[in-house]
Amino acid sequence: MVGKPLSKPSSHLEVIVERDVFTLARTAADLVQAYMSTTGEPRLGLATGGSVADLYRNLVLRSRKGWLDFGGARIFLLDDYVGLGRSHPQRYANVVMTRLARHVDLDPHRLHAPDGDAGDLAEECSRYEDLVCRSEVGLQILGIGRNGHLAFNEPGSCLESRTRVVELAEVTRADNARYFPGPEDVPFLAITQGLATIRQAGHLVVLATGSSKARAVRAALQGPVTSDIPASAVQLHPRVTVLLDPSAAALTRFGPA
Repeated sequence: MVGKPLSKPSSHLEVIVERDVFTLARTAADLVQAYMSTTGEPRLGLATGGSVADLYRNLVLRSRKGWLDFGGARIFLLDDYVGLGRSHPQRYANVVMTRLARHVDLDPHRLHAPDGDAGDLAEECSRYEDLVCRSEVGLQILGIGRNGHLAFNEPGSCLESRTRVVELAEVTRADNARYFPGPEDVPFLAITQGLATIRQAGHLVVLATGSSKARAVRAALQGPVTSDIPASAVQLHPRVTVLLDPSAAALTRFGPA
């Protein structure tokens, strides 16, 4: 499927290239802390995966030092696998509980995720879409997939898509296989917020690290807005901060000369 480019993006897009992944994580944590400390009931959207692991560790550290209070926060996850089982360690709700939520003062009932084990997946997608839209996420953390996916919106996803069940691309399944006993254990389906759903958040913060993301980052930030590169949809948002390490920025105009 050939994506139809959109013209005249409206984004105010700030790109910051940090010297390494640790500095990048601290900068991302600074943005989260600034948002949460100035908002009465923070509504924070979180991603999962390798790009945000150091960010989670930084947020836990700040919480333990008393710099960050999750007591009044609500957290919304971008996506989750279908059919893993509610106790599976790679279910994203469990990943976020293990890496972040149980280490901070967050009420577990205020951690929201799509339920990939719901009996009626269409109804679950509708429920989660309505919840996210009504809650008005203030700051959304995002990563970029190697093939340009955003959340689990794979290439070919409609730029105006909403929360739905999707089939994962083989490159996505291969990249995520490191979290499972073997490649055959990675689910084929997931529930994901749509590209239009994600763009309803007040501020998008995109993290990308490593040379394997360089082509996708260049296409997302400097190419046309097209369904072929779902992450290019961030160009349509009025407030975007992109945090890159030198390897991820290498092919862009923001990278080393």
